[in-house]
Amino acid sequence: MAGQVEGKVALVTGGASGIGEAIVELFAREGATVVITDIDELRGPELAKRVTNAGGKAIFLEQDVTSEERWIEIVTEVAKRYGRLDIMVSNAGIGIAVPSIVDMTLADWRKQNAINLDGVFLSVKHCLPLMRKHGGGSIVMMSSLAGLRGAPGLSAYSATKGGVRLFAKSIAMECAAAGDGIRVNSVHPGIIDTPIWGKIPTGATGAGQNAPIDPEERAKVATPLGRAGQAAEIASGVLYLASDASRYVTGSELVIDGGMNAGGVPRRA
Repeated sequence: MAGQVEGKVALVTGGASGIGEAIVELFAREGATVVITDIDELRGPELAKRVTNAGGKAIFLEQDVTSEERWIEIVTEVAKRYGRLDIMVSNAGIGIAVPSIVDMTLADWRKQNAINLDGVFLSVKHCLPLMRKHGGGSIVMMSSLAGLRGAPGLSAYSATKGGVRLFAKSIAMECAAAGDGIRVNSVHPGIIDTPIWGKIPTGATGAGQNAPIDPEERAKVATPLGRAGQAAEIASGVLYLASDASRYVTGSELVIDGGMNAGGVPRRA
């Protein structure tokens, strides 16, 4: 079914790489005009150009999601260019792993909270009024499997993603009570093969230090389906929540994790 978000205007934070990049590309193929925001001023414009050259519609705006001033500028620019916003995907996020919580610095704790929680709060606070002016839409917040269960070494990340999960439900209830036509849901990826895995430590490194992990090798032993997911598979779930196909879905969690949250890894033949 082509054109699932035809004619809609979508904003994707953290859209220059990884899952965000896959969302941008899929939205554009499905007919949306996509506003890509990211701190990466190299990959962002390149992605917008690639989408445009392929026949899609996209622009790039540099953004630090923790800056309220920049959020005001971003939403003002979207309103000026398009006069509306139908879809907002709050995807920007980071994770800093450490061997133990006692190794976590306060600076790293606050950095994760600032990007993963403050950034999501600001996205809703400033995008919601523009979405309400034009009959509603869909907000998708990127959480994680770590937002559903504990994650040793990723306690700060897990805390922020759990916060995103409940924040999404709360805003979903607010929007339902307001009757504004805006649906709000969260997405919870498991082990996904994206560049972020090159920045997650094995647990043997010091506080805030990064060392690469092979997501495919980890997924083989941790995931019932025996493989890592692909960014495009997460993007497909986000497209569903952004489109009218999910018009009766709000306040929900879409878990895309190869079965990890269902239970232990089954013994394979």
